[in-house]
Amino acid sequence: MNFVVQKYGGTSLSSREKRDMAIDNITTEIEEGNNPVVVVSAMGREGEAYATDTLLDLIDNGEVDISDRQKDLLVSCGEIISSVVLASELAGAGYEARSLTGWQAGIKTDSRFGGSRVTEVNPARILQLWQQDIVPVVAGFQGITPRGEITTLGRGGSDTTASVLGYALEAEKVEIFTDVDGFMTSDPDKCQQAKKLESITYNEACELAYQGAKVIHPRAAEVAMEADIPVSISPLISEDEGEGTIITGESVDVDSDRPATGIATRSDIVFVEVFPDDGKNYATGLKVFPLLAESDVSVDFINIRPGKISFIIDSDLEDKVCDLIEDESLECEISTDFSKVSVVGGGMTGQPGVMARIVKALSEADVEIYQTTDSHTTISCLIETEQERRAVKALHEAFKL
Repeated sequence: MNFVVQKYGGTSLSSREKRDMAIDNITTEIEEGNNPVVVVSAMGREGEAYATDTLLDLIDNGEVDISDRQKDLLVSCGEIISSVVLASELAGAGYEARSLTGWQAGIKTDSRFGGSRVTEVNPARILQLWQQDIVPVVAGFQGITPRGEITTLGRGGSDTTASVLGYALEAEKVEIFTDVDGFMTSDPDKCQQAKKLESITYNEACELAYQGAKVIHPRAAEVAMEADIPVSISPLISEDEGEGTIITGESVDVDSDRPATGIATRSDIVFVEVFPDDGKNYATGLKVFPLLAESDVSVDFINIRPGKISFIIDSDLEDKVCDLIEDESLECEISTDFSKVSVVGGGMTGQPGVMARIVKALSEADVEIYQTTDSHTTISCLIETEQERRAVKALHEAFKL
C-alpha cells in the first residue's frame, strides 16, 4: 500500500469550510491511488469549544490543581472529538472512514503524563481498515501505557503521532497542514525581514524546533529523520500549490558565506542561580542536578563556578524547581528577564568565525551576551528579553538571511 500520513492542526479544523478543504486533500490522495492516514489535533484554539486550553478551563477556569493523570485524560478528549467529526464528514462526502483514538491506532507510550514518549507502534488496526477501503482518522497527541493509562505527548504532540505512524507504515511522506507558511528564517512577528525556507534538513528542523520555532514538534522531526520520510509543512489555505517547507535528509547547498539557515528565540525560560552553602564549596550546590534529573527537569546554559551555579529551565517548571532547591536549603535567585536566541545552520559545522560574527553583530546592536552554548549546528546566546527583537534583526542581517 502507498501510505501517506496527513496531519491537520487545530486551526485547520476549526470550521466546516476548512474541514471541507481537508477532505478535498484526503480524497485527492485516494483518487491518485494512495492510502491516506489522517491525524488530527483538537479543533480551534483557546476559547473555542473543544480546544485543549478550553478543556483545561473546564476545571474551575483552570484554577484547580488536578493530577497529571487526570489532566491527560481530560485533554485527550479534544482530539477524539476532532477525529469523530472529520470521519463523519468524510463519510458524508462518500468515503467510508473510521475514527480511532491513539491507543486504538496502536500507539503505546511510557508512563510520563503530560509529555510521554512513544515506545511502540502497532499499526495492525490501520492496515485492517485500509484492507476494507476505510480511511483511518486518528486522534493525535495521545497513547496508552502498558498499564492502560492514557497519556499525552506534550503540546504539538499530534506532529509526533503523524511521524511515528509514518515510520510504522513505511509511508511515502508525511504532510502537516497548519496555519503558518512553513519554516521561516526567523519569527516574522519579531523580524520583518523573515523569509520562508523552501527546504531544510532534518537536523536543522529539529534544532529550530527545539530552540523555539513553533512549526513542528522536535520529536516529530527526529522520528522522520530516523525513518528518512520527507515531511512537508504548509498552510491549509494557500494560493500557490508549492507553498510550504520540505524537510528531508538531502543536503542543502550552503554558500560558504551563509553558514546559518535560521534564527529561533525562546522567552519562555527562567534563569536560575544557585549559591552553594556558605558560598565556598560549590560541590554542595551540584547536588541539585541529580534532583532535577530525577524530577524530569531539563536544564540548559549550565555554568558552574566556585561561588555560583546557574542554568535555565522552562518557565512552567519554575515553582517545581524552586521547591526542589528550597528543600535542599540552598539559596537561589530567579529571573524571568532573559531570552535565548539561537543561530541554526547545517553549514556552520567545522566553519571558523561563526561565533565571531554573532558576537560582532550583537555587540554592534548593543545587545549584551550573558552566556553562550553551542553544538555542531547551533550557537545560542542568553540575552535580556527586552533586547530580543534587536538581536534577531542584527543576526538576520549579519548572516544575510
